Amino acid sequence: MIEVKFQGRGGQGAVTAAEILGRSFFLEGKYPQAFSLFGGERRGAPVFGFLRIDEQPILLKCQIKNPDHIVVFDLSLADEKEILREIKPGGSILINSRSGIEHFPALRAFKIGLVDASGIAKNAGLGDNFNTAMLGAYARLTGLINLDTLIAAVRKMVPSKVDVNVQAVERAYETITIFEPEETV
Repeated sequence: MIEVKFQGRGGQGAVTAAEILGRSFFLEGKYPQAFSLFGGERRGAPVFGFLRIDEQPILLKCQIKNPDHIVVFDLSLADEKEILREIKPGGSILINSRSGIEHFPALRAFKIGLVDASGIAKNAGLGDNFNTAMLGAYARLTGLINLDTLIAAVRKMVPSKVDVNVQAVERAYETITIFEPEETV
């Protein structure tokens, strides 16, 4: 089973991203389970989306405490110590950031993907909703989902600006920078 945690702010699309990615895995014959956790339902408040994927039906009904992958939509929510406590060994971290890898030295024991998803979304005319760009980067970082399947799910689930969202998926897939884990001494 693969477990993914999405962390962002209300309005960025983190919860919807978990649902779209879940649909993508479903289209490939997997069993997804997507759910969310948030406090005050207001734009800008911290939100967390979760996704489990397995080859067989998922019977778990609990929060994900130690994900295989963490998808960080907003750096202000990215506490490196918390990420290190949570993520499973061998996990991957996707970060929406214009910063270089030198800004994340504590996380170098993990596979890291850096993508300017907010910039991609703004340039595409999507405003602050960059979830589809994050999904394109996730597909490339993990190699777990076929890009065409992801695009099919985006086309099915995104209510407006569908072609622009597909372009954001493709652009992020092409421009993500991936850093393999560094060995620690």
